[in-house]
Amino acid sequence: MSNCWYQGKIRYQRVDEKDKTIKITEVYLVDAVSYTDAEARIYETVATNTPDFQLFGLSRMRIHEVFFVDEGSEKWFKVKVNFISFDEKAQKEKRTAYTMLINADNPLLAYQLISERLGTVEDYEITDVNITNILEVVPYESPEEKKLKSGNFKPLAEVMANAE
Repeated sequence: MSNCWYQGKIRYQRVDEKDKTIKITEVYLVDAVSYTDAEARIYETVATNTPDFQLFGLSRMRIHEVFFVDEGSEKWFKVKVNFISFDEKAQKEKRTAYTMLINADNPLLAYQLISERLGTVEDYEITDVNITNILEVVPYESPEEKKLKSGNFKPLAEVMANAE
Protein backbone atom coordinates (compact mmCIF):
# COMPACT_ATOMS: atom_id res chain seq x y z
CA MET A 1 0.00 0.00 0.00
CA SER A 2 1.42 3.33 -1.04
CA ASN A 3 0.65 6.41 1.00
CA CYS A 4 0.59 9.87 -0.50
CA TRP A 5 0.70 13.36 0.92
CA TYR A 6 -2.41 15.51 0.54
CA GLN A 7 -2.64 19.24 1.17
CA GLY A 8 -5.96 20.40 2.55
CA LYS A 9 -7.08 24.01 2.92
CA ILE A 10 -9.73 24.97 5.43
CA ARG A 11 -11.53 28.25 5.95
CA TYR A 12 -13.43 29.51 8.97
CA GLN A 13 -14.50 32.78 10.53
CA ARG A 14 -13.35 34.19 13.83
CA VAL A 15 -14.19 37.36 15.74
CA ASP A 16 -11.10 39.37 16.65
CA GLU A 17 -10.58 41.62 19.67
CA LYS A 18 -12.27 44.57 17.88
CA ASP A 19 -15.49 42.55 17.32
CA LYS A 20 -14.70 42.31 13.64
CA THR A 21 -15.30 39.01 11.82
CA ILE A 22 -12.25 37.85 9.91
CA LYS A 23 -11.79 34.89 7.57
CA ILE A 24 -8.97 32.54 8.45
CA THR A 25 -7.40 30.10 5.98
CA GLU A 26 -5.19 27.28 7.23
CA VAL A 27 -3.27 24.58 5.36
CA TYR A 28 -2.75 21.03 6.60
CA LEU A 29 -0.67 18.23 5.12
CA VAL A 30 -1.82 14.66 5.75
CA ASP A 31 -0.37 11.31 4.83
CA ALA A 32 -3.26 9.20 3.54
CA VAL A 33 -4.08 6.37 1.17
CA SER A 34 -6.79 8.22 -0.80
CA TYR A 35 -8.60 11.53 -1.14
CA THR A 36 -11.40 10.19 1.05
CA ASP A 37 -8.95 9.12 3.75
CA ALA A 38 -7.19 12.51 3.53
CA GLU A 39 -10.49 14.36 3.92
CA ALA A 40 -11.44 12.24 6.94
CA ARG A 41 -8.03 12.81 8.57
CA ILE A 42 -8.29 16.57 8.07
CA TYR A 43 -11.77 16.64 9.60
CA GLU A 44 -10.53 14.50 12.50
CA THR A 45 -7.53 16.78 13.10
CA VAL A 46 -9.29 20.14 12.75
CA ALA A 47 -12.73 19.45 14.25
CA THR A 48 -11.50 19.37 17.86
CA ASN A 49 -10.15 22.93 17.71
CA THR A 50 -12.34 24.57 15.08
CA PRO A 51 -16.05 23.69 15.22
CA ASP A 52 -17.35 25.49 12.09
CA PHE A 53 -14.96 25.20 9.17
CA GLN A 54 -15.12 24.41 5.50
CA LEU A 55 -12.65 22.24 3.59
CA PHE A 56 -12.34 24.08 0.28
CA GLY A 57 -9.25 22.55 -1.26
CA LEU A 58 -7.71 19.08 -1.28
CA SER A 59 -4.87 18.17 -3.60
CA ARG A 60 -2.01 15.72 -3.81
CA MET A 61 1.39 17.11 -3.01
CA ARG A 62 4.51 15.47 -4.41
CA ILE A 63 6.69 15.02 -1.35
CA HIS A 64 9.34 12.31 -1.32
CA GLU A 65 10.37 12.65 2.32
CA VAL A 66 9.14 14.48 5.41
CA PHE A 67 11.50 15.12 8.30
CA PHE A 68 10.06 15.91 11.74
CA VAL A 69 12.64 17.77 13.80
CA ASP A 70 11.80 17.94 17.50
CA GLU A 71 12.91 21.51 18.04
CA GLY A 72 9.42 22.95 18.45
CA SER A 73 9.45 24.91 15.22
CA GLU A 74 6.07 25.44 13.58
CA LYS A 75 7.44 26.62 10.22
CA TRP A 76 7.63 24.05 7.43
CA PHE A 77 10.10 24.40 4.57
CA LYS A 78 9.90 22.73 1.18
CA VAL A 79 13.38 21.78 0.03
CA LYS A 80 14.29 20.71 -3.51
CA VAL A 81 17.27 18.38 -3.70
CA ASN A 82 18.89 17.18 -6.93
CA PHE A 83 20.71 13.86 -6.63
CA ILE A 84 23.52 13.65 -9.15
CA SER A 85 24.51 10.38 -10.79
CA PHE A 86 26.56 9.56 -13.86
CA ASP A 87 24.84 7.83 -16.77
CA GLU A 88 27.47 5.48 -18.22
CA LYS A 89 25.53 4.90 -21.43
CA ALA A 90 25.02 8.57 -22.31
CA GLN A 91 28.26 9.71 -20.65
CA LYS A 92 26.41 12.54 -18.91
CA GLU A 93 25.51 13.61 -15.42
CA LYS A 94 21.93 12.82 -14.54
CA ARG A 95 20.01 14.91 -11.99
CA THR A 96 17.02 13.47 -10.18
CA ALA A 97 14.89 15.97 -8.28
CA TYR A 98 13.38 15.13 -4.89
CA THR A 99 11.11 17.34 -2.83
CA MET A 100 11.47 17.16 0.94
CA LEU A 101 9.71 18.87 3.80
CA ILE A 102 11.29 19.80 7.12
CA ASN A 103 10.33 21.96 10.07
CA ALA A 104 12.83 24.62 11.15
CA ASP A 105 12.99 28.18 12.44
CA ASN A 106 14.57 29.71 9.32
CA PRO A 107 15.76 28.75 5.81
CA LEU A 108 19.41 28.44 6.85
CA LEU A 109 18.54 25.97 9.61
CA ALA A 110 16.31 24.01 7.18
CA TYR A 111 19.25 23.80 4.76
CA GLN A 112 21.61 22.62 7.51
CA LEU A 113 19.14 20.04 8.87
CA ILE A 114 18.51 18.58 5.40
CA SER A 115 22.28 18.43 4.80
CA GLU A 116 22.74 16.56 8.08
CA ARG A 117 20.06 14.02 7.19
CA LEU A 118 21.40 13.43 3.69
CA GLY A 119 25.00 13.12 4.82
CA THR A 120 27.50 12.01 2.20
CA VAL A 121 25.60 9.03 0.77
CA GLU A 122 25.47 10.41 -2.77
CA ASP A 123 26.35 13.56 -4.63
CA TYR A 124 23.53 16.04 -4.29
CA GLU A 125 22.81 19.73 -4.41
CA ILE A 126 20.12 21.64 -2.57
CA THR A 127 18.65 24.08 -5.07
CA ASP A 128 15.58 25.54 -3.31
CA VAL A 129 14.53 26.19 0.27
CA ASN A 130 11.07 27.78 0.48
CA ILE A 131 8.80 28.44 3.41
CA THR A 132 5.31 26.94 3.12
CA ASN A 133 2.02 27.99 4.65
CA ILE A 134 1.47 24.51 6.14
CA LEU A 135 0.23 24.78 9.70
CA GLU A 136 0.43 21.11 10.67
CA VAL A 137 1.69 17.83 9.20
CA VAL A 138 -0.29 14.71 10.11
CA PRO A 139 1.59 11.42 9.52
CA TYR A 140 -0.23 8.21 8.60
CA GLU A 141 -1.54 5.99 11.39
CA SER A 142 -2.83 2.53 10.66
CA PRO A 143 -6.22 1.61 12.15
CA GLU A 144 -4.46 -0.75 14.61
CA GLU A 145 -2.27 2.11 15.90
CA LYS A 146 -5.33 4.31 16.34
CA LYS A 147 -7.08 1.66 18.41
CA LEU A 148 -4.05 1.33 20.69
CA LYS A 149 -3.77 5.10 21.15
CA SER A 150 -7.45 5.57 21.84
CA GLY A 151 -7.31 3.12 24.74
CA ASN A 152 -9.34 0.35 23.16
CA PHE A 153 -7.57 -2.26 25.27
CA LYS A 154 -8.90 -5.66 26.28
CA PRO A 155 -7.99 -7.57 29.43
CA LEU A 156 -5.38 -10.28 28.95
CA ALA A 157 -7.80 -12.95 30.17
CA GLU A 158 -10.28 -11.98 27.42
CA VAL A 159 -7.59 -12.12 24.74
CA MET A 160 -6.40 -15.51 25.96
CA ALA A 161 -9.97 -16.86 26.06
CA ASN A 162 -10.57 -15.75 22.45
CA ALA A 163 -7.30 -17.34 21.32
CA GLU A 164 -8.29 -20.81 22.57
